[in-house]
Amino acid sequence: MSESNSVLIGKKPVMNYVLACITLFHGGAKEVNIKARGRSISRAVDVVEVVRRRFLPDVKVKKVGIGTEQVAPREEGGTPTNVSTIEITLER
Repeated sequence: MSESNSVLIGKKPVMNYVLACITLFHGGAKEVNIKARGRSISRAVDVVEVVRRRFLPDVKVKKVGIGTEQVAPREEGGTPTNVSTIEITLER
């Protein structure tokens, strides 16, 4: 799957990401990858549920992957921080 079928979740409202997913599916994508880190993980889950339950009931969750990334410290001499990640693959 190409990276162009990925939706990176941030701080925008949920419906912005839902629209991005629907646009990718209507553009012919068979799979859409939703990626989030940290506090945006709950927003990513909300996006998946809105897409599945409200707009595209034929979309299924193919795969869910979770992990941890180590982020460099903000200031010099600080300790690195661990940030949780999630990757959800939807397929039509």
